[in-house]
Amino acid sequence: MSKAKDKSGSRIQNNMASIDDLGDDLMQNILSRSPALSFASAACVSRSWSSVCHRVLSVPKLRSAVSFNPTLENAVNEVMDKVLHEPIRPHFVMVSIGPYVCLQAAFQLIAKDVNFWQIEGKFGSGIPIIVNVCEGVIGKDVLTDQFVEFQWEITEEEDGSAELLESKGGISLTIGFLPGLKVHIIPLLFKIKGPQGILIDDFVMDIREATSTVSSPASPAGIILFSDRETDINPVLQTLEYAFSKDTFIVGDGGCQFLYRSDSGNTITNRPNSGCAAVALVFARDADKPLDIGETKFHVRLSTGVSPIGPTYRAASVKCRKSSTWLTASRETVRGHLDGQAILEEIYDELGNRIQYPAFYIGVTKRRKCSVGMESVRRMQFLEFHEVRGGDEEYLIVNSVGIKTGDSFRFYISDSGAALSSCTKVSNNLGHLKLDRDCGNNHMSDVDHCDKSNVFGGIIFTCCGRGDSFFGLPGIDSSPFLKNFPGVAFGGTYCAGEICRGDLNLYEQDNEEGDLVHCGQHVYSAAYLVMSYSPPPPQH
Repeated sequence: MSKAKDKSGSRIQNNMASIDDLGDDLMQNILSRSPALSFASAACVSRSWSSVCHRVLSVPKLRSAVSFNPTLENAVNEVMDKVLHEPIRPHFVMVSIGPYVCLQAAFQLIAKDVNFWQIEGKFGSGIPIIVNVCEGVIGKDVLTDQFVEFQWEITEEEDGSAELLESKGGISLTIGFLPGLKVHIIPLLFKIKGPQGILIDDFVMDIREATSTVSSPASPAGIILFSDRETDINPVLQTLEYAFSKDTFIVGDGGCQFLYRSDSGNTITNRPNSGCAAVALVFARDADKPLDIGETKFHVRLSTGVSPIGPTYRAASVKCRKSSTWLTASRETVRGHLDGQAILEEIYDELGNRIQYPAFYIGVTKRRKCSVGMESVRRMQFLEFHEVRGGDEEYLIVNSVGIKTGDSFRFYISDSGAALSSCTKVSNNLGHLKLDRDCGNNHMSDVDHCDKSNVFGGIIFTCCGRGDSFFGLPGIDSSPFLKNFPGVAFGGTYCAGEICRGDLNLYEQDNEEGDLVHCGQHVYSAAYLVMSYSPPPPQH
């Protein structure tokens, strides 16, 4: 019996020896083709295997997939299988669902699967998760492998019909692995009891604290922000503009429902006596990253979709009523105040028949005092858009509040021609980021084994007013990225309030006073977040 055991043990040892004798290069080739869960398990086999796995995952990756399976659980499984079909260790998870899908049910399914990754795949705890309800999804369909831009439309016949709603499922999943960066989730809270208000200063300080734990500057590399529909996100964007370096990108969806789980594993969205108005996915650079990790860079571009029209007005009499503003205005060469009807007649006369049924907005330039806590106050200027509801013989009526007497404004109209021209400019601009590869001519979806800087992924937040019906052509919003980086991971959503840190120059308008005018939330625009990677310099 002892001899039999010895022979059996000898065979096992010989087999193990033969696996180790494959060599690191061949092992790396094998492991790089493994699904994410198998890869994670392999990294725990031995120190040498862990070292090989580290080399496989030494560069950033972005994975994105879309499913329109009407059964939510099946749709979740399909996108999970797609993004996890090769090695990746998620640092963050973003999920977008349609208005017909139950947010709570989708969140529970995603969180359950991510927990499985952590337990079975040994990914560690605390993967940040955000699930939001969007107006449409953009990405590659898991079944057809074709890129799609899709928006949901609610009709009177479908409203309230459970069978029809169930047949209109849809989900987009994006996960990212960003070595050299730490990703945190920070909620923006508001008070429910007592003096009500959004805790903006606390929000900024929480972002700074999370960033400073891993990075010397208190400004993060970037923020992806999701805001509730009922929240006026503009005061928040004003404070973020004041608080953080101009190198910090800020993009997101300013009008959606959402649920989240923080990197601490907390799935509770509200604290006692408070609610959650928005949530930020914060990317902070790790000052202690290993020497063999290069640098991930973020590039933000914006395609605008409105054109200015008419003269510049100045708010005269201003009244705020709930979620709207009623105002009169003055302008040069005209005596007295103009009522809403007179203002709209001027705009309609100038518009003529150039654009049929445009959406009207006023872009208001607001000069405001900004600070955080006891920090010094700084006067800054912001361009903020308010949708025009109408006008009568007394007032011009616009959405939202925050306009003051003396604020200057100009009318803007949705313009597909301007949007198409802007998309072309973005495409040309992204072309400058397109660098030759040393690894052939096949634009892989990651940057493995490549020695030059390269784009490895992109995310888009675009207005739900755009799309096929707006342009009269399919695929326009995605074209600037896909034209320049075919095969590279790309996905995103249609929003009800796209966020992108920018300024007045995006709208080709000069500021009379010459000061920089910031703009954080846009209308009829598309925001592109493009990610690239630069390898570390050779070590001698």
